Amino acid sequence: MTELFTFLAALMFIDGNTLMPPPGKSDHQDLTYYLTSDGVRSHIQTPREWEMRQKQILSGIQQAMGPLPDLRKRVPLKTQILEEQRLGTLIRRKLRYRSDDLDYITGYLFLPVKLTSAVPAVLCLQQTNRDGSTETAGINGNPDLAYAFHLAQRGYVTLAPDYPGFGDSKYDFSSSSSFSSGSMKAIWDNLRSIDLLQSLTEVDPTRIGCIGHSLGGHNAMFTAAFDPRIQVIVSNCGFTRFHRDDVPSWSGPRYMPRIATQFENNPDLVPFDFPEIIALFAPRPFLAIAAIKDHDFDYRGVQESLDAARLVYRVFHREMHLQAFYPNTGHGFHHQARQKAYAFLDFYLKHIPP
Repeated sequence: MTELFTFLAALMFIDGNTLMPPPGKSDHQDLTYYLTSDGVRSHIQTPREWEMRQKQILSGIQQAMGPLPDLRKRVPLKTQILEEQRLGTLIRRKLRYRSDDLDYITGYLFLPVKLTSAVPAVLCLQQTNRDGSTETAGINGNPDLAYAFHLAQRGYVTLAPDYPGFGDSKYDFSSSSSFSSGSMKAIWDNLRSIDLLQSLTEVDPTRIGCIGHSLGGHNAMFTAAFDPRIQVIVSNCGFTRFHRDDVPSWSGPRYMPRIATQFENNPDLVPFDFPEIIALFAPRPFLAIAAIKDHDFDYRGVQESLDAARLVYRVFHREMHLQAFYPNTGHGFHHQARQKAYAFLDFYLKHIPP
């Protein structure tokens, strides 16, 4: 909790002089500079200088998504166990816990039965599916996407929450005054889900990862951009650069309506892009899996995003923490990609000291 407050206080809530992203058309692939308060480009050579650009990126994201709520307004989780089932060496619990004063989150928690010490945890985020997190939990849907269940079998505590408006979520995007976008609402719910994981005695709070496919892939990225408690990030078929994407598809109520209403569905005007999102992770380990035959997200935009962000990882001397895999498949989470993802999480959450 303290780490999150410190991070966001330093990068977002410092004072009225927080640096803003470049106005108008911005080169979001050029991560070699930050803008000074008088609009002059200054070259980034150190982590401290990179923090100046971080402020600008987080500001740009919130221009598109709306502001992240004040962290001081968090309410007690008041977690309820709605269902519990023993599945061999695992316990699966359906939980409900508070997002804020007005809303609850529902999700599935997996706990290995025989634990002798706290273990790493992974937040597992669903694809676009009206049934919500039941697919990620392996209850129904595509078994390739049951990564909350798969990772629990590998010894993790896992949590699979419903995305707002899916599953048991009754969130009404049309009447909400708390959030300007579904994307920011999902980020907030995920921050609360990390709060829940860190509250469990079974979880090592310093070893938390996040994984998602498609909607879950970019949802994981957006969340990790704001929450440094997420130490390792995996996105499968989850993004591409806006210039290689169908930008209006990002403007629906579950995403970012301002992309249409304020930024004209124009990738030149959208105030952030995925190269910057990835750069915000540095030096944390990030694996992007981008299928070559994916018709939703062009893998070439993933390559371009990683190439741009690699310069920032170099500032931290952690280039090996930025990895990619390009399977010759379509939009899915096939066996080979899953094995790469799970091995990546194992390496950085189980074997590398925090």
